[in-house]
Amino acid sequence: MATLLARLGRASFRHRRPVVLAWVLVLAAIVTVLVTVGGKFDDRFTIPGSESQAALDRLHALSPAAAGVSAQIVLVAPAGHTVVEPRYAAAVEEVVTAASTAPQVASVTDPIRTRTLSRDGRAAIAQVAYAVPRQQLQTSSTAALERATQPARNAGMQVAAGGQAFTSNGVHIGAKEFVGVAVAVLVLVLTFGSLLAAGMNLLTAVLSVAVGLGGLIAVSGAITLSSTAPTLALMIGLAVGIDYALFILSRHRSQLAGGMDPEESAARASGTAGSAVVFAGLTVVIALAGLSVVGIPFLSVMGLGAAGTVLVAVLVALTLLPALLGFGGSRLAPRPGSRAARREAADAGTGAGRSLGARWARLVIRRPLLTVLAVVAAIVVLALPAPQLRLALPDNGAAPQGTSQREAYDLVSRYFGPGVNGPLVMLLDGLDPARAQASAQQVAVTVGGTPTGTPGVFRGGVADVAFAQPQVLPGGRAAIVSVVPDSGPQDEATAALVHRLRALSPALERSTGAASVAVTGQTAVAIDVSDRLAGALLPFAAVVVGLALVLLLLVFRSILVPIKAAVGFLLSVGASFGAVVAVFQWGWLASVLGVPGTGPVISFLPVILMAVLFGLAMDYEVFLVSRMREEYVHGAAPRDAVVQGARHASRVVVAAALIMFSVFASFVTIEDVTVKAIAFGLAVGILVDAFLVRMTLVPAVLALLGRWAWVLPRRLDRLLPDLDVEGARLGPAGTAAGREREPVTAAG
Repeated sequence: MATLLARLGRASFRHRRPVVLAWVLVLAAIVTVLVTVGGKFDDRFTIPGSESQAALDRLHALSPAAAGVSAQIVLVAPAGHTVVEPRYAAAVEEVVTAASTAPQVASVTDPIRTRTLSRDGRAAIAQVAYAVPRQQLQTSSTAALERATQPARNAGMQVAAGGQAFTSNGVHIGAKEFVGVAVAVLVLVLTFGSLLAAGMNLLTAVLSVAVGLGGLIAVSGAITLSSTAPTLALMIGLAVGIDYALFILSRHRSQLAGGMDPEESAARASGTAGSAVVFAGLTVVIALAGLSVVGIPFLSVMGLGAAGTVLVAVLVALTLLPALLGFGGSRLAPRPGSRAARREAADAGTGAGRSLGARWARLVIRRPLLTVLAVVAAIVVLALPAPQLRLALPDNGAAPQGTSQREAYDLVSRYFGPGVNGPLVMLLDGLDPARAQASAQQVAVTVGGTPTGTPGVFRGGVADVAFAQPQVLPGGRAAIVSVVPDSGPQDEATAALVHRLRALSPALERSTGAASVAVTGQTAVAIDVSDRLAGALLPFAAVVVGLALVLLLLVFRSILVPIKAAVGFLLSVGASFGAVVAVFQWGWLASVLGVPGTGPVISFLPVILMAVLFGLAMDYEVFLVSRMREEYVHGAAPRDAVVQGARHASRVVVAAALIMFSVFASFVTIEDVTVKAIAFGLAVGILVDAFLVRMTLVPAVLALLGRWAWVLPRRLDRLLPDLDVEGARLGPAGTAAGREREPVTAAG
């Protein structure tokens, strides 16, 4: 691999103008597609094959109006008054009339006539039904609905529009989200001591993100692309784009400082650091693409989109960066007498103890067992909250404070009960038209009674259902029963209610003669998605950890190093999950981080965190441990190899981790709670993995293992392909003419 990548780097260096032109043309083509076609987002969370999704699709076929998206207008009279008083009742009627004429609205219920009032009569809900599904609803339509509420506001009433139609307004990226880029630039300048090198690094990262993210949005018309997917791709693409170029460019400048020819240095840096970039990028791509095995479309697109951005970052680092190195020439070498030149000279000399990375490595391996115990204990403490992780899909209760949908959600919970924010739908299909109304009424009474008071199976004792209301669909062969839980849509009691209703379905089918009785609705779909993702978590973790073991076995040709890396990854994930639970469920530092409210975290957060952290953890593992193995292969004693490898790699790994952390941390300021939670988990995971696991735990474990860390059974050594990630086959001229590496086997 090193030989092939060295040739690619040399070719890009020599033919730099055509390479740069090719990337510019690719970017121009993507921009052209975006301008002409544009992009669109679809924030539906669907789960093909589930009972709730199949029933929802069937309901849409039976009655598009019943399956269309809905909205709510919550109207509250001033304290001491009720909405039925003439002044406020007239205002409510004006709102209903105006809302009925809003674009795409199919119907609006008059809450005064239908008595959809709170018990104290102070609040009312006007139900708005749209004739189209959520993805076809125009922003102008919801804006018109909000304008229709003005008569009630003029009357002094508190009004808020919410419901499914207002579930998402997309993820908005502001200036605060790019603070991480400014921090990354500062870290690059301090790392390189050169504005030219820092600018070149940032330029390649920005271009790779522009190509990857632009390409993802350009194809959004043909795929189900959520508004969270581009943000995730932006975060990951920007972080790895900067880091991958950093690894190659820092190796190139070190070689230039040693007097190597620029072309030869670019080739060797591409062959050595570039090999590590390929492997690290491959782990991220495979882990993110592995999200497809969960079988949920929006999650598959999210993973594949982010993986595509990472793949572009790798290609840019291997082709465009060497081309830019050709334009930079010898000007990229540290200036004689500069701080960077003195640092490179110190690293190239024999005084390893002068390097901060070497001094840290010597400190942690002085008493390696004590270091291992201390680090593991600290991470376990961080991970203690992790077992209490609760998963759910976001609803308007997680919307930012001050938004219309959040205000409506809170008002409904306050005056009508939390269950009204997440009703369930029972679909009765295959009914006898002559008995359809009676059958639907029978199910409503059996399940939870009616608003007038007949108790049902789930009323009394454990009060799970507030009420259930039947409705026969056009044609008379199907009916729906709206079931309003006593608990909120994200509460565990609501999920338990869904399972109990499904267990009751066979009995209801027998008693009503229905061909099928299914539980559906957006709340049921969200519960099914969360259950599927929770069930996929352990298998996905097994696949990711197994992948880590296989890939690291190929790279380091060792049994114990992959096991150590996989255990370190699990520790980092546990700490990340624990921090997320403490902040987003327990409320620690919630006000400081701008968390709108506590509760379950987004269902796909665990698999996203595991996929991304796996790839990034393997980044640091490869860049750090490959330098240690390189020193060992070239004859250093095991402990000396750890120190020498840390001397060369720790500064770059620290810089990369700080860049990753700053990029992810800047996205914690975003209002969208989904992105906020993912960014926070990644930021914490990066800090723990880079500084506690890779920079501290790894050297201590390698010091404890000694030569056994690099042992590979001879028979397995013959079977495995030799990837030569550390570039041992590259000779002095950067070709394959150098000496072959001697493998370390169990026998020798």
